[in-house]
Amino acid sequence: MLGLSLFLLIGLAVVALVGAASFAWILGLRRVVPVNEVHIVQTRKDTVSYGKGFASNTYYEWPSRLPLVGLTRVTLPVSNFAIDLPEYAAYDKERVPFLVHVMAFFRISDSNTAAQRVASFEELKEQLTAIVQGSVRTVLAAHEIDQIMLDRSRFGEAFTKEVQPQLASWGVEAIKNIELMDIRDAKESDVIQNIMAKRTSGIARESRLVVADNSRQAEMAEIAAKREVEMSRQQAAEQVGLRTAEKDKNVGVANEQASQQVKVQQRETAAKEMDVVQVKTVRGAEINREAAVIAAAQAKDVALVNADAAKQVAVVSAEANKQVAIVSAEGQKQQTVLTAEGQLEAAKRNAEGIAAEGNAKGSAETAILMAPVDAQIKLAEKIGSDKGYQEYLLGVRNIEAAQAVGIAQAEALKSADVKVISNAGSPGKGLSSVMDLFSADGGTAVASMLEALAQSAEGKKLLSKFAAGKDDATA
Repeated sequence: MLGLSLFLLIGLAVVALVGAASFAWILGLRRVVPVNEVHIVQTRKDTVSYGKGFASNTYYEWPSRLPLVGLTRVTLPVSNFAIDLPEYAAYDKERVPFLVHVMAFFRISDSNTAAQRVASFEELKEQLTAIVQGSVRTVLAAHEIDQIMLDRSRFGEAFTKEVQPQLASWGVEAIKNIELMDIRDAKESDVIQNIMAKRTSGIARESRLVVADNSRQAEMAEIAAKREVEMSRQQAAEQVGLRTAEKDKNVGVANEQASQQVKVQQRETAAKEMDVVQVKTVRGAEINREAAVIAAAQAKDVALVNADAAKQVAVVSAEANKQVAIVSAEGQKQQTVLTAEGQLEAAKRNAEGIAAEGNAKGSAETAILMAPVDAQIKLAEKIGSDKGYQEYLLGVRNIEAAQAVGIAQAEALKSADVKVISNAGSPGKGLSSVMDLFSADGGTAVASMLEALAQSAEGKKLLSKFAAGKDDATA
């Protein structure tokens, strides 16, 4: 009994130890996926991704050697990663060698697809590096080195566009354009250095030309300014001299005229004094005679004045009556003319209004009728001048035609009892190969296939079996 109890205790202890070890081992299989990683787990039945943004970020990594529960794991980063080509040898359109430094930034967009394509992240980077290298070489080989050096940003976009269709097959996407960081000469090549020297010398030449032109313009401006100042100074001196001479002349003339006027005045004064003496002598005798004549003349003048006054009064009265009649007749004439002109102007304005209204209605109706025509003409001109839009319309028509042909072929094959295994690149190509069965090309292809089979031992055996079966059927 004692031995049996001891044996049971030892068995229980072993079981406990095995249980504890198994529990610790199982705990050691538990995995918590870091934030910047994704673990793609391949089980017997399914492929599941674990990490941030997925259904779970914890799992148990059962060894792959265990049946039923064993699994394999591929670890990939979810953070951005870079592909760096520091000194990649490339060629331009003319096969000129040079080195480029290219940086590309990617991230994994479909972890399951990436895990199916590669076994590790290092292998993924190697394959992506090869893709980037091929795209860079393809794009750069289509352009000349001068254009590549001038338009780096445009070539970065071209690299990205070239790589983009291939990245989806690896479950990867570019997070920004591939950057063309630098262009350098390859070993034993001075192409880049020569281009830089040419551009540097060109810049120096342009700078010297601009400096020389600026200096020339500055000197010409200084000379022109000095000339203008000197001309202004000489013109001022000339005007001062002319003004001084004119002043002296005017002063001399004025002095001479004053002297002459003094002498004339003296002569006139002397003559007047002599006339006064003569008048005193002659007029003394004449005064008496003139007094009598004046008295008679005054009487005569009074009579004449009275007659003239009466005559003037009659003339003025008749003239006033005539003017009144003329003014009255002129007023009636102007009133009549103004009335007639007003009626004529009203009739003209009415006619012009009617004509303007008719023209406006005609223009409006013409614009309404021509609006759709002008729109169609402008659309036709736009389509005729836009080659890209024409190509787009032709592409749409070609797609519709290809779709109609494909549908007709599918309807024809639906009722045909034909089974074809096609390894063509696309469904359209496969369907075209099926239709070739009913043409001369199809017969030629079958004959070529049989000829190729006859060239190998296995093919000869297969053909001999068919031939034997045919002979048996004939017999």
